[in-house]
Amino acid sequence: MIDDLKHYPDYKESGLPWIGQVPRHWELRQARHIGRFFKGVGGTKEDATPTGVPCVRYGELYTTYTYFIRATKSFITENRAVDYMPIQYGDVLFAASGEKIEEIGKSAVNLMHGAAYCGGDVIILRPNIPAQAPFLGYALDCRPTTNQKATMCRGTTIKHIYPTELKSLFFPLPTLDEQAAIVRFLDWANGRLDRTILAKRKRIVLLNEQKQAIIHRAITRGINPTVPLKPSGVPWLGEIPKHWDILPLGRLLAERNEKNDPIKTDNILSLSLHDGVIPYADKRPGGNKAKDDLTAYKLAYPGDIVLNSMNVVVGSVGLSKYFGVVSPVYYMLYPRQPNDVVEYFDAVFQDRAFQSSLFGLGNGIMVIQSKSSGKLNTIRMRIPMTKLNRVEVPHPNHEEQVAIVEYLAKAKASIDSVIDNARRELCLLQEYRTRLVSDVVTGKLDVRSIAKDLREESPITIEEEDSGELSMEVDEEVVNADE
Repeated sequence: MIDDLKHYPDYKESGLPWIGQVPRHWELRQARHIGRFFKGVGGTKEDATPTGVPCVRYGELYTTYTYFIRATKSFITENRAVDYMPIQYGDVLFAASGEKIEEIGKSAVNLMHGAAYCGGDVIILRPNIPAQAPFLGYALDCRPTTNQKATMCRGTTIKHIYPTELKSLFFPLPTLDEQAAIVRFLDWANGRLDRTILAKRKRIVLLNEQKQAIIHRAITRGINPTVPLKPSGVPWLGEIPKHWDILPLGRLLAERNEKNDPIKTDNILSLSLHDGVIPYADKRPGGNKAKDDLTAYKLAYPGDIVLNSMNVVVGSVGLSKYFGVVSPVYYMLYPRQPNDVVEYFDAVFQDRAFQSSLFGLGNGIMVIQSKSSGKLNTIRMRIPMTKLNRVEVPHPNHEEQVAIVEYLAKAKASIDSVIDNARRELCLLQEYRTRLVSDVVTGKLDVRSIAKDLREESPITIEEEDSGELSMEVDEEVVNADE
């Protein structure tokens, strides 16, 4: 059905390169001409409660909401609500700051009818002309408008956008009937795309769980299924092969604590869930890290296990292939004995059961867990090296370590290949959706006749999003080792 879409019969030049031509009978408006702007106010994350009055926080505009806010993930008490900005149905909320280009002015329209509030660092556009609220959600965060917003920011590391800039935001405005037709079509198309995306993300979750099961069994039982077992006495381990030792990490791994002073290298390394240890320039070309005082950083060598002392409990750990520098909050570990295989110990650190066993050792700020999936979304829990050294782990002999590493390399490569394909498909679907929304709301495609015959699609709920790990990108940012 989407392939049957055609162009409007007559167009005119918008005079704006990021919009191009628009249908001749459409208007071109600036945001200043459709409503008034306000600035949000509010407290801190410490005000958050599991239930209460809905509250939109600025960071959620680029991590949680896409085009619309139908329900919130954050809540505050009625007593605290007096210090926040009330929002109304149809208000368009913009994030006033962000670190990435795509975060600048990220917006969503409020489609909640009841009482709701927003916190600080939010800019509110309250329309005072007749308009379809969902259309504004699509139109003010489609690619042409996000490209405009990207040119309006100020700042370097943290980029800011202000109402004075947002007032000059241009976007096409069709008639109310056409707005309704566009909303009906895009809701239908996005409903189908969202469910396809959700299914693929659930598949990725299941594949990662399968990989975790393989890792856990290999590092706790080895690869011989008939080997006699014995109780380990360590809760996360269970039974292990009878001939294996259990030793504290401090006897097996040494810490490298070498400062980059005088400066030996300017190759700054980054650590993240999906990429492991890579040069920072590969992840964020032109990033601000080059301006940091590199003498305060620590050296990492090829073959070092690099872990973030504040996020190791959610898997912020990786094996370095590079000589470079990392944040002072990182630990670099390497085997004390030449016969030990560093890749085996890296696999131990990658095991989710091992990571979970470290919780009692840390001094943390906050842990937020998904209600449905149980995944940890935010954490800052520093584990001192003195405590990590006392953690007991299984210690097979050299030959078994080699066999386990080779087995895991093959098994993980097979699963990772499927995961990579699924991620590529996700990227294509998301790009297709972005392009479709942009083409429809700027009049490149005429959906009026098709929209009449479409049935309504139920939107994806926040609970469904959690079950499909739709916040995977957020999790990646939370545990980035760039701090």
